[in-house]
Amino acid sequence: MTATARGRSPNPIRRGWSRISELAAAHHSVSIIVGMAIVGALLPILARVPPFNQFQPFNAWLDGFSNAGTFVLLAVGLNIVVGLAGLLDLGYAAFFAFGAYAYAFGASPFSGNDFPFLPMLLVGAVVAATFGVLLGAPTLRLRGDYLAIVTLGFGEIVPIVFLNAEPYTNGTNGIGGVYKPALPWSPPFDVVQFTLLNPWPFYVLVLLIVTFTLIFSYRLQDSRLGRAWMAIREDELAAAANGINTVTTKLLAFALGASTAGLAGVFNASKLTVVSPDQFYFQVSFTVLTMIVLGGQGNIWGVALGAFVISTLQQTFLKTLNQFFQAINFPALHLGPVTVDLQHVNFTEYQFLLFGIALVLMMLLRPEGLFPSGRRRRELHTADEGPEPSPTGLDASGELA
Repeated sequence: MTATARGRSPNPIRRGWSRISELAAAHHSVSIIVGMAIVGALLPILARVPPFNQFQPFNAWLDGFSNAGTFVLLAVGLNIVVGLAGLLDLGYAAFFAFGAYAYAFGASPFSGNDFPFLPMLLVGAVVAATFGVLLGAPTLRLRGDYLAIVTLGFGEIVPIVFLNAEPYTNGTNGIGGVYKPALPWSPPFDVVQFTLLNPWPFYVLVLLIVTFTLIFSYRLQDSRLGRAWMAIREDELAAAANGINTVTTKLLAFALGASTAGLAGVFNASKLTVVSPDQFYFQVSFTVLTMIVLGGQGNIWGVALGAFVISTLQQTFLKTLNQFFQAINFPALHLGPVTVDLQHVNFTEYQFLLFGIALVLMMLLRPEGLFPSGRRRRELHTADEGPEPSPTGLDASGELA
């Protein structure tokens, strides 16, 4: 007998949370705007309170949050290709490069152009989407490992092309002096000091871009196109037999996923003011794929949260972890003949080792990720739950269940 049947009312906290979840599911766009506003207000507060304010100054925290927003954009875009459509893309950093170089060509002394930031944001997305279609067109008949190898090769070719096309890309040195976003009016303060020394403008800008991207991704997921992607991910032959045009659907997955990487590339180029080929090597694609796997494939907010956490750990905590151990005077660890002094360990050199260990543990203990979608969780744990009982009480062989 349930609690309600005994005359007791349900838990008001659980009832309220259930109501909030229903409203959020019914109004995704509003819930995303409200959620991002809350997150945007809380992160600066957390950066000012212990123990976070002991790791680095407040401005460095805000700058790190802006950098993490770049990886959130990359992860949400790759999730369209990998999580929704089920197409393994190991060369995703190439589209990141196309967006960055598109902005560098449009707003830098190297090209002599100075186009506004917002139009170039759209141009970067379109350029990356175009190359996403060009990559997707030759790979439509490939699946699994073969698709992964082709995309890996594409991701390795693009930085080399930018490196060797020195008359157009400045080669190894890259394109420097990329213009930062400018305000459309004349403010009553020094713009240079406002944009260079104050991290708030880029922090607010990346919040707005991420909010728009999340709304766009949720709209795609709930649309007819999103359901077609998930059908292809489950069984491409069955999807084609049910009338889904797998060619255009897969091309749209590559294009839309690449367009989000283009947005990230434009923002990152405007923030760093320099674009060079070494920013787009394979480790970027590997890192973003790791964020998706750890966050939870197919779950948009899970992927975004996983990307933010991993990026913050990578760019902030690993760099200052040895300083933290020095501050608390952490003793050296004697492990048999080996002595490990954490006060003098450069943890950034071992970041990919830590990523590898995390991936192995995740695949063994929680293969669906930390925050998986409900569908993904059911797919991976159907065997653990066992077959559903037959309404007749008999199993498939006719024996008593």
